[in-house]
Amino acid sequence: MTAVVFFLSGCVFSALLAAGLRAWSDDQGSWNPKAAAAYLDGRAAWWMAWPNAARDHGTFCVSCHTAVPYALARPALRTALGERDPSPNEVKLLDNVVKRVTLWKDVAPFYPDQLRGLPKTSESRATEAILNALILANRDAQTGRLADDTRAALANVWALQMNTGELSGAWAWLDFHYEPWESADAKPFGAALAALAMGMAPGGYASSPDVQDNLKLLRGYFERVYGRQHTFNRLMLLWASAKVTGLLTSEQRQSVIDSAVATQQSDGGWSMASLGAWKRIDGSALDTTSDGYATGLVTLALQQAGVSRANPAVSTGLEWLRRNQNRTTGQWPASSLNKQRDPASDIGRFMSDAATAYAVLSLTQAH
Repeated sequence: MTAVVFFLSGCVFSALLAAGLRAWSDDQGSWNPKAAAAYLDGRAAWWMAWPNAARDHGTFCVSCHTAVPYALARPALRTALGERDPSPNEVKLLDNVVKRVTLWKDVAPFYPDQLRGLPKTSESRATEAILNALILANRDAQTGRLADDTRAALANVWALQMNTGELSGAWAWLDFHYEPWESADAKPFGAALAALAMGMAPGGYASSPDVQDNLKLLRGYFERVYGRQHTFNRLMLLWASAKVTGLLTSEQRQSVIDSAVATQQSDGGWSMASLGAWKRIDGSALDTTSDGYATGLVTLALQQAGVSRANPAVSTGLEWLRRNQNRTTGQWPASSLNKQRDPASDIGRFMSDAATAYAVLSLTQAH
């Protein structure tokens, strides 16, 4: 009898998979999920083996530009690729995060004060806690069950939440003067990622009584700082507000949507250059052409906020993404906000790593 059940379960899965693949074949247009996965897998493998990313206890740093976007986007490709289980690189990344969560009191911070100066230890701890929780909450969202290691990761986040001063409700965040993820202006970005982690965690975690005081502090932080945020941070907050209630008022939500739509370019895409008052440290001019990171983020955030895919801004943005995947590499383009970089170099591809992941998130959301 057990064998029959397993056989039937396998048949049902195969039938659903075949139907899903046919739908993707009919609907994916000109973008190639397999090529996107190959690019993301390759970049994740490079990052995890890069000596500069190595940390203590045989672990590696979880980066905002490559590792975190990969962890969010790669599961979204599973249906399109006919995959039942996480890819080997996903497993390796998840194992790394679980190891650091398990050894939280023993592992060194990504950037210790003794080597990088004050206050890098506190910045590193809070940043890593949020990224770990986000990655594991996203993993658990696939299964609908909140795992013990995710609970531990979320507890680490709340333990480091600030309770006083201008950062009350938020967290210390890495500042290396690198936009848009590691700068003085990136603290709301980090707080939005924390909110996403809470909202993604299954089982009604964000509604549980134990975290309501923390969420009240977080909502208060966003209320205080919203007015001085650039569009990039506001888009992250818009996305998070779709997962956790009360982060934005209805007026603020509409304002973010309107300001994002107003920056759409004539080709249907968006440019990171228009989402903030960035200045490159080498004095070179910002790339103002449409890019995959801005277009992916805007169309994803708008869809998450309930804007219809039939909305002209969203539909033309999605069409831009379908048209602008590199047919050879599988990636979407994006340029550094900090300096002129060789787009073919490993470091020069950091922005394209994020761009490819967010393009995938938006296109699979649309599907």
